[in-house]
Amino acid sequence: MSPVILPGAVIGVLGSGQLGRMFTLAARRMGYRVHTFSPDSDTPTGQVADVEINAPYEDLDAVTRFAQAVDVVTFEFENVPAATAEAAAACVPVRPRGEVLHITQNRLREKNFLASRGFPVTRFAAVCSAEQLHRAFDGFGPAILKTAGFGYDGKGQVRLAPGADCADAWNVLQSDEAVLEAMVDYEMELSVVAARGASGEFAHYGAIRNQHAAGILDVSSAPSGVPPDLEREAVEIAAAVLDALDVTGVLCVEFFVTRDGRLLINELAPRPHNSGHLTIDSCITSQFEQQLRAVCGLPLGSTERYRAAAMANLLGDLWNGAEPRWAAVCALPEIKLHLYGKLAARPGRKMGHLTATAPTAFEADRRVRAARQALTP
Repeated sequence: MSPVILPGAVIGVLGSGQLGRMFTLAARRMGYRVHTFSPDSDTPTGQVADVEINAPYEDLDAVTRFAQAVDVVTFEFENVPAATAEAAAACVPVRPRGEVLHITQNRLREKNFLASRGFPVTRFAAVCSAEQLHRAFDGFGPAILKTAGFGYDGKGQVRLAPGADCADAWNVLQSDEAVLEAMVDYEMELSVVAARGASGEFAHYGAIRNQHAAGILDVSSAPSGVPPDLEREAVEIAAAVLDALDVTGVLCVEFFVTRDGRLLINELAPRPHNSGHLTIDSCITSQFEQQLRAVCGLPLGSTERYRAAAMANLLGDLWNGAEPRWAAVCALPEIKLHLYGKLAARPGRKMGHLTATAPTAFEADRRVRAARQALTP
């Protein structure tokens, strides 16, 4: 077993966005120091970290120097080049492993991994040209064409209806590798945020219900309210995925729930997840503290939920030329405000989130939506 990395040690974070910021706040509360590495400066993570290193991920010499100054490396988003993770791993443990990053940062590798191990996924086909797309789409039915890599929040996707012009769709996507996925007639979307320790111990936050708008997560709530058998199955699938990938850290499994009650894995995120932000204000151990515990070899914390909760994203659209009415929201009981320190608000950009707690998930959902509405005149 690897030695436990105790408070006072230095944690290295590849990436510097809001997930790294919330991880850093959890780590510093427990007495750790944090160094962050990314091409940008004055970042959400860098603003609260002990050290902010600014260099391209492709600068492997800089990556090596960064890794030599820390005790363990983790990452806060999956679009870090595999070579970067490998360079860090030559110096210190990288958790989750670089192989996990490599699989999950590419939709085709991820789908093939899951399908080859018998996990339930949507029907899909690999596509590398307009001609391949035309052949694959014949008889496929309504589908979505997605870039294999570097797509998130609805980006890098084209919807295809029967009879669609495949050549035009391929040109719009502007990719040399893609995945064609059958459209799923689903009732809802769920996620299971879970952690796996270095010795294989497992902890989870149950099923979280997610609602999207324009391809971006809008509101998440827990408990999900789904039948206990379905929630149990979702957690069991998530546990099996973390085992199959040999994850040390936090990973989120996103699911479609079909109208006939089946679970299909949509995507994996090998890190804390937007839908798990509500754990900060509603659980004994947040997903970020859980990530810290896992990568440092500490026992995983309790995931017990104090109360039902809902989280609403705050996108840059809210600014619309004026500062949102923060005081109005802070005057509301049961509402917590989280802002990420991003320097510029842009439409679709995640600038922060609100969390509401309540006796029921339905009431928490109502409260958090009303609070977000109060931000604008």
